[in-house]
Amino acid sequence: MVRAEYLIAALPLVNALYIPHAGEELATFDGPQPKELDDAKLPSLGRKPHRTQGHSQRRPVHMGGKQNKVAPVKVPTTKVFPSENGKADVIAPVSHDGEDITIKNKYIIVFDDSVTPADVAQHFGWLNVMHAEHMSMIDAKHPLASEESTGLLKTFDLGDTFRGYSGSFLPETIEAIRESPIVKHIEQDSIVRVSEASVENGAPWGLARVSHRKALSLGTFNKYLYDAEGGEGVTAYVVDTGIYIDHEDFEGRATWGKTIPVGDVDKDAHGHGSHCAGTMVGKKFGVAKKANVVAVKVLGSDGSGTMSDVIGGVEYVVASHKKEQASNSKHKGSTANMSLGGGKSPSLELAVSAAVNQGVHFAVAAGNENQDACNVSPAGASEPVTVGATDLSDDRAYFSNWGKCVDIFAPGVNVLSVGTTDPTSTAIMSGTSMASPHIAGLLSYFLSLQPDSDSEYATSEAITPRQLKQNLISFGTPGVISDLDSDSPNVLAYNGAGKGLSALWSGSNDTTEELDEEDVFTLKHITDLLLEELEAFAGKTGNLFGELRVALDGTHH
Repeated sequence: MVRAEYLIAALPLVNALYIPHAGEELATFDGPQPKELDDAKLPSLGRKPHRTQGHSQRRPVHMGGKQNKVAPVKVPTTKVFPSENGKADVIAPVSHDGEDITIKNKYIIVFDDSVTPADVAQHFGWLNVMHAEHMSMIDAKHPLASEESTGLLKTFDLGDTFRGYSGSFLPETIEAIRESPIVKHIEQDSIVRVSEASVENGAPWGLARVSHRKALSLGTFNKYLYDAEGGEGVTAYVVDTGIYIDHEDFEGRATWGKTIPVGDVDKDAHGHGSHCAGTMVGKKFGVAKKANVVAVKVLGSDGSGTMSDVIGGVEYVVASHKKEQASNSKHKGSTANMSLGGGKSPSLELAVSAAVNQGVHFAVAAGNENQDACNVSPAGASEPVTVGATDLSDDRAYFSNWGKCVDIFAPGVNVLSVGTTDPTSTAIMSGTSMASPHIAGLLSYFLSLQPDSDSEYATSEAITPRQLKQNLISFGTPGVISDLDSDSPNVLAYNGAGKGLSALWSGSNDTTEELDEEDVFTLKHITDLLLEELEAFAGKTGNLFGELRVALDGTHH
């Protein structure tokens, strides 16, 4: 007997592709052995079921000193069943801890880049015939199998670099699809889940950090320096659990775009997406305070979903971006944030990279497993900005993924943003999920402040995602992050502190420090800030706070 995680066996009666679940025992195994996906095996896929990268704190957050990086255990992130006789590869994502996250009989099929609309139409016609034929053949012997195989479910079109579809198919149909000359690869659909996020009380230090070159001090830890017009004319998409669009921090700039999971509600019943949106564009908590934000719900209200739904969300972002680009002359660009991660998914990486190639400025979370970010998706994709997390002391957050697939770091520990219990509620979460929206917010901020036509840095067209990504990294603060491996970029995000952005647009790194006077801090300042935080947290003022203020600084107000 053979116990296998992912196996393909040739069934003698129907010569079908058979993919059993983890732990299933097979009496025979004649198919090809799966092998771990290597980036070099799929050069066209770039780098990099899911979890949002809000991190569950299983131990206290490290706020200072040096951290020792825990050596990660290398586990397969993708199984590939190699092509034989020209057939397409079948790919099965695996979570970072080896969990079986695939969905039985459900697949994502990606077409070759050279496919034409006529090819696609012909393929779908053929597919419907094959599916019906196989269903009729097997229904008598395996009635339950037919209930799980409903055929074509969704089609995807993100431009020339990503076209495909998803559906539930019998093994016989998948084997036939493998033989199609226009199919690049087949990926077994997988589960997407939201991770638990830590929630506690604190201050929005992350905004202050991205607007200062120096490490934060008592004089700067709560000061966000920015251009008040940042975000104007930009639409930011949050591909997540949804957004609490009625929260006061969005000032009416939040709208509901689309709910991808069938049968789910237009509501963020989880809170993760709203928190990310607040960091991107909120009046109080956001980097780009004038941008509009759109909810694209790809994870259900229970915090889980499917890989195919995530790809569907990316497709919606691209379609909406193109529509606004064509109809709104004041539109300055589109950004998107995806704080998701899990097993290696070439299909998702292709979809996100295709969105970037269509003009969407994308930020994605690096992941929270303290491992090489190249092992997870979409963090390993080459085109979006992949973001790792740092803490208040400028150490790499102990949970943050790292390595050559990370492009930049941003604050991701104890980040204060929007809550979902009422229109004034707040929440604090930690994770690369919280770092990524800082970068998505920065992309929105910079897009809105592109040089005027008479500037020496002006271009005939809007800056491309690839160029802005390069400039963002060059403009960041170098050499300030501790606990990094040699492959990780030692670059912390920076917004320019509300000053001129000539260095950003020229692609240079002007690390001129802000004025030292910002570091001047008196006991009275400390008192005022502490009391302000206490009053905000309690939601009221009164004699208690007045008496405390007198006790601390000896003054009456």
